[in-house]
Amino acid sequence: MVILGAAVYEHIVLIPKWSAALPASLSMYQGTYALHPENFWIPIHPITILCLGVALVVNWKSNRRKNIFIVLGGYIFILVLTFGYFVPELIRLTETPFSDTVDPELVKRASTWEALSLVRLIALAILSMLLLSALPKSYERHKKHITQGPSQAAPLAYDNDSKGG
Repeated sequence: MVILGAAVYEHIVLIPKWSAALPASLSMYQGTYALHPENFWIPIHPITILCLGVALVVNWKSNRRKNIFIVLGGYIFILVLTFGYFVPELIRLTETPFSDTVDPELVKRASTWEALSLVRLIALAILSMLLLSALPKSYERHKKHITQGPSQAAPLAYDNDSKGG
C-alpha cells in the first residue's frame, strides 16, 4: 500500500511538474539540490518483496495464499518492467541537459513514459485490492467460531476450505 500511495503521489504531484516544459522542467532532478526519488524507491522494493514473502509463508496453509502469491508474482513482474523500461528511460530523460527551449521529442517520450506508468499504477492498484481482499478470507469463519461456539462452527483449519473463506 505504501508503494501505491507513493506512485499516486508521483503522478499527482511530481510528474506534472517535471514534464511541464521539458527539458527545463527537469531541473528539479539536477544540480546540487536535486530530488533523488531513488532514495525511497530502491529500498522500498526489497522491503515489499520481503513482506509479501513473509505473508506468503505465514499464510501458506490458508486460502489467503493464492491471493498473496498472485500479488507477489504480479509485483515482481511489474518490477521487471520497471527496471527494464521505466527506470532507464526516466534516467535518460532526467539527465537531459538544461535548455529553455521545449524539446518536442523529449515531450513525446515523457508522455509515453507517463501513459505507460499510469497503466503500471492501475496494475498496482489492482494488486493492492487483491491483497486487501485476502484479509477477510478467514474472518467470517473466525466470527462464526466465536459467536456460535467451537462445537457448532466449522473448524478453523484452512487446509481443505473449498469455500474460499
